[in-house]
Amino acid sequence: MSFGVASTAAEALRTQQASLAQSLVERQFALSPQLAERYGAAGRIKCLEDANFHLSFLAEAVDLGHPEMFADYIAWVKVMLTARGIPPADLVNYLTLLCDVLLEALPAEAGTAAARVVDQSLRELPNMPLEVASFLDPQAPLTPLAHEYLALLQRGERQLACQRILDAAAAGSSVRDIYLGVFQPTQREVGRLWQMNHISVAQEHYFTATTQWVMSRLYPQVFTEGKDIATLVATCVSGNLHELGIRMLADLFEIRGWKTFFLGSNTPTAAVLEMVAQQGAQVLAISATLMPQVTTAQSLIAKLRTDRRFDHVRVLVGGHPFNLSPGLWRKIGADGHARDADEAIELAERLIGVDS
Repeated sequence: MSFGVASTAAEALRTQQASLAQSLVERQFALSPQLAERYGAAGRIKCLEDANFHLSFLAEAVDLGHPEMFADYIAWVKVMLTARGIPPADLVNYLTLLCDVLLEALPAEAGTAAARVVDQSLRELPNMPLEVASFLDPQAPLTPLAHEYLALLQRGERQLACQRILDAAAAGSSVRDIYLGVFQPTQREVGRLWQMNHISVAQEHYFTATTQWVMSRLYPQVFTEGKDIATLVATCVSGNLHELGIRMLADLFEIRGWKTFFLGSNTPTAAVLEMVAQQGAQVLAISATLMPQVTTAQSLIAKLRTDRRFDHVRVLVGGHPFNLSPGLWRKIGADGHARDADEAIELAERLIGVDS
C-alpha cells in the first residue's frame, strides 16, 4: 500500500467513521435479529460505541502502514469476547461484515486498502490465542510480594497492601525494584484480569488508584536533593488516560538524579510544549498507550520540531504500539523508543551525552 493511498484511506475512515459505524451496526442487527431481543436499545448503543472504537484503531493502522497493529488489537478483542461467552465465529462474521461495509461505502482505492488490513486480521484470527498468560513471572524475585499485593487489593485491604510495600522498602528493597518488580507487573496483570472478565472496570480503577496512592507513600525516597543530571518532562498525549506507566518512568528518572516534571494524563499539546520551554528540558518522554494515540504523539513531535527553541530537545516514546511495531518511533519523528524505564534512562543519557 502506497503512502498516498494509505493516507487517503485513513482520512476517509476518520471523516466517515460515524456513518460507517452506523451502517455496520444496522447490518449486524439486521443479520442477527436476536441481538435486539437479547440486548435491547442499550445493547445497540454499546455496539455503536464499539464499532467507532474498532474503526479508530483501523484508521491508525492504515495511516501508519502497520497492519500488524490492527491484528494485535483484534487478538486482544478475541480474548476479551471469548471470556464473555462470545465465540470467535461471531468475530469472524463481524470482521467479514466490516470488510463489506468498507468496500461499499468508501472510495474504491480507500475501501480496498482498509479492507485489506481487516482481511489480514481475519486470516490470522484462527491462530490467535483464546486467553492470555499471567504477567507475574514466577522466576522474578519480587513475584511473591506482587501476588500478595494483588490479592490484598482484590480483597479490598488497601491499608494492608500498602503496609506490605512499605515493609519491603524498609527491609531493603529499592523503590526501583518495587516499581519494576511489583507495580509494573501487577498493573499489567490487572489489565489481563479485566480482559479475561475476572474483575470489573470499577475494580481495575480501584487497583490503579491504590497503586498511585502507595507510590506517593514512597516519595520521600524518590524526591531528594541533588537533581542535576538533566531535566525531563514526561507526559501522556492528549486522549491518553493511562498515566501510571509514564509516572513510574518519571519517578525512576528522578531516583537516577534527573529533575523531572510529570504532567499526568490527557495533556494538551500546547501545555506540553509550554512546560518543556519553561523548564529548559533536554528530554521529552511521551506515552501513547493505545494505537489511536500514535498520530497524536506524531503531531506533538511535529510541532516541537518546528520551534527552534526545542532544537536541543530529544524525544523518547513508549507504550504498547511502539513495543509492537519496531521502527514506528522513527516514523513519527521521535529520537528513540524504550520498553522500560531502565532502557529509557540509558537511551536518554546517551542521546544528550551524559557520561556514565
